[in-house]
Amino acid sequence: MPTRPLRIAPSILSADFARLGAEVEAIDAAGADYIHIDVMDGHFVPNISFGAPIMKSVRGVTKKTFDCHLMIAPADAYLADFANGGADIITVHAEAGPHLHRSLQAIRALGKKAGVALNPATPVSTIQHVIDDVDLVLIMSVNPGFGGQSFIRESLTKIAQAHALIGGRDIDLEVDGGVTAANAKEIVAAGANVLVAGSAIYGGNDPATYAGRIQAIRDAVNTHNA
Repeated sequence: MPTRPLRIAPSILSADFARLGAEVEAIDAAGADYIHIDVMDGHFVPNISFGAPIMKSVRGVTKKTFDCHLMIAPADAYLADFANGGADIITVHAEAGPHLHRSLQAIRALGKKAGVALNPATPVSTIQHVIDDVDLVLIMSVNPGFGGQSFIRESLTKIAQAHALIGGRDIDLEVDGGVTAANAKEIVAAGANVLVAGSAIYGGNDPATYAGRIQAIRDAVNTHNA
């Protein structure tokens, strides 16, 4: 079991964009630890979400960590924009460019925590030579590009492999895709400590439901730990 604190990171991709600031405030008040920012470019993934100006527009409504996941290629040209827009963690995909090490160095040079994401078909071994240059490893448990997909169960093996690679390093292990209260305990048991959830928290876009849904994920994990 991981010894790092459990962190719940609702994805604003599933928020009601007509009232995005209020949606961010609502998940902050409901107990979110991180605010997960899914950035898609319609090139690296088959969808377009938003860019740094939209993220920056809601930065002022919460002091919670902005966990920025760049599903874009190339990413390097936009790192400064997201850093200046208020991202605290900037995660790039191992598959998105030719020089992962350089990208990670650039993120840290901007004063931000550096993350690396792995798509479902990308092995954990891809990042073994840069593991000392990252602050977060993100295992994609669905193919990136769309919300509401079902969890790929093979991801549990990858989570365990990533956990073993991380060892005692000061690195968060995050999982994104199909995370719910029903599978959270398995995901954490495999070694993850940051759980991204979009539709499982934001589904229906009723702020009155958010706290209960976040707590249900925590309770599922804590029941497992007991």
